[in-house]
Amino acid sequence: LQNMKMVPVPEKAYGTFFEGDCYIIMHTKGTSCSSAVDLHYWIGKDSSQDEQGAAALYVTQLDNALKGNPVQHREVQGHESETFQSYFRNGIIYKKGGLASGFKHVETNMYNIKRLLHVKGKKHVSATEVALSWDSFNKGDVFLLDLGKVLIQWNGPSCSVAEKSRGLALARSIRDSERGGRAQIGIIDNEKDSPDLMQIMKMVLGERRGELQDAIPDVKADELQKANVRLYHVYEKDNDLVVQEIATRPLTQDLLQHEDCYILDQGGFKIYVWRGKASSLEEKKAAFTRAVGFIQAKGYPSSTNIEVINDGAESAMFKQLFQRWTEKDETQGLGKVYTTSKIAKVEQVKFDTTQLHARPELAAEQRMVDDASGEVEVWRIEDLQMQPVNPKTYGQFYGGDCYLVLYTYLRSGRPHYVLYMWQGRHASVDEITACALNAIELDKKHGDEAVQVRVTMGKEPTHFLAIFKGKLVIYEGGTSRAQKSTPEPAIRLFQVRGTDEMNTKATEVPARAASLNSNDVFLLTTSQVCYLWCGKGCSGDEREMAKMVADIVSKRDKYTILEGQEPAEFWEALGGKAPYASEKRFQEQITHYQPRLFECSNQTGRFIMTEVVGFCQEDLDEDDVMLLDTWEEIFLWIGKASNTYERNEAIASAKEYLKTHPAGRDLATPIILVKQGYEPLNFTGWFNAWDPYKW
Repeated sequence: LQNMKMVPVPEKAYGTFFEGDCYIIMHTKGTSCSSAVDLHYWIGKDSSQDEQGAAALYVTQLDNALKGNPVQHREVQGHESETFQSYFRNGIIYKKGGLASGFKHVETNMYNIKRLLHVKGKKHVSATEVALSWDSFNKGDVFLLDLGKVLIQWNGPSCSVAEKSRGLALARSIRDSERGGRAQIGIIDNEKDSPDLMQIMKMVLGERRGELQDAIPDVKADELQKANVRLYHVYEKDNDLVVQEIATRPLTQDLLQHEDCYILDQGGFKIYVWRGKASSLEEKKAAFTRAVGFIQAKGYPSSTNIEVINDGAESAMFKQLFQRWTEKDETQGLGKVYTTSKIAKVEQVKFDTTQLHARPELAAEQRMVDDASGEVEVWRIEDLQMQPVNPKTYGQFYGGDCYLVLYTYLRSGRPHYVLYMWQGRHASVDEITACALNAIELDKKHGDEAVQVRVTMGKEPTHFLAIFKGKLVIYEGGTSRAQKSTPEPAIRLFQVRGTDEMNTKATEVPARAASLNSNDVFLLTTSQVCYLWCGKGCSGDEREMAKMVADIVSKRDKYTILEGQEPAEFWEALGGKAPYASEKRFQEQITHYQPRLFECSNQTGRFIMTEVVGFCQEDLDEDDVMLLDTWEEIFLWIGKASNTYERNEAIASAKEYLKTHPAGRDLATPIILVKQGYEPLNFTGWFNAWDPYKW
């Protein structure tokens, strides 16, 4: 903003901000069917109150011109949102001064420069102009001494590889955008090895006296703080602003009434203002001022992030703070509809597995590593050791046991491994621990290349179903060991779901009439017979699959009965008639969840995650542990050079992430451990243009 007017910034200078000014950034992201617009106003730490007010006003006007579709953000220097930082991949540079004091964005005589930049951050890089003195330095960060024709990058002794490479990317971007590529870059990684460059530094900064400061730890909000979401209703009463708390987590979508405006406070880390479609114009206009007032009233720092959202045009970040967010008439992914309720039924979609290699994004969407034609080996944990399971009974899992399933498949001529750890609901803590320990041993035998998947009983992933070719049966309790401690029940009831060999499983349910559901096929086994009960809503394919499963769970004669034509013996076996779920297929659509990538760190004893918005393969650094959340599963990507503590804590971090997620996530969500260089297709498919030879 110059003299309260909006003046375009030359593209060359994108990412460089004067500390004395305010800026407006508009970002448009087009998809095949729609485009999303984000409007940000950025406040420099030395900008005037008038300019800040004008910036907020312009954003509101732009929002009106764009019919209230954009998401609006207030950004404060040094505390920018992850979304804002994702626009400037090489980093953000803060320059002293401002337009009012005669500074220009692109200088013509660009060699007459002497400045020191303090570079911070690993995933999100920012560079601040600091005093030209050794006192500005510390041991943990990268510093750039910019002398116009020469740029010297000084790396602190305790910098990570990623910080050094991000620093270099920033130095190159200054050379290319501000110096037309005509500047030399020198790097000091160890002062003793670079006497010539140190000589130049001493000429500019003088001799260094005394020790350098220690590294300064970044202050970041941890996950517990971000999980503390509260929703407030904001309204005016007799010229006074009333802010009334109405709910804490887990929040549900129905709390938001179209006639009102609300403030959602995410633990003081970020403030959202939601504006109902039918709220008054005055209310909509006052959104930013109210949020700023709220921050002051709460005693939060004035740098707190603010996002203003319109009813019907919510951002992905906002939706993910709710337990469930449904869009009108939206089906999910490849024609699959998410369903929740007891009567719900997942529409099974046939897809061509031969396309998986050509289209990794399909592998990701369908959660399939390959076409399930590889080799399967199964072990049961017995006396805390691995006991091979008889291949004739592969696919039968008992709730009192833990199992290891090793799946081997070929990709470009060499073997790849997926190791499933299946945990029974009634298995002992010792067995669950032994299962994890044996998995590590088994992984070592296969060169530490296996993808490890933690499977909780009842939450088996798609690929797991596919490798058992329609013969997956899950028994509620008991064990598959030779000497069984308890006799098997005489009467059992199984619910069968699936339309082909790739997606079928039978799950034991309580043998009572209330367990039935008109949309499915059930198998009722007694000591004399096995009934195939076909609900009104089941298809021919489902009946065929149930016949196949019936031969596994019972050696008795099979009788097919249709719903409504049951013999008296059927109800007797179930302990008498009772109401059960019989409404027509009920489908609840849940928003297509956007995958999110985080860098995990719990070095400081606090669990901290940094989100990388608009992620790509470049964001996976060798010394990282990264978490990819695709809603149906959690991937942990382990970099080759990540530290042992973070590697060992990875699974605990993923569980902590699910536990503290504001949306109240299912703690049984599969957690998948992936190692750098051995990524399966259902992981790489979430990344655009994955390069398998990068490492």
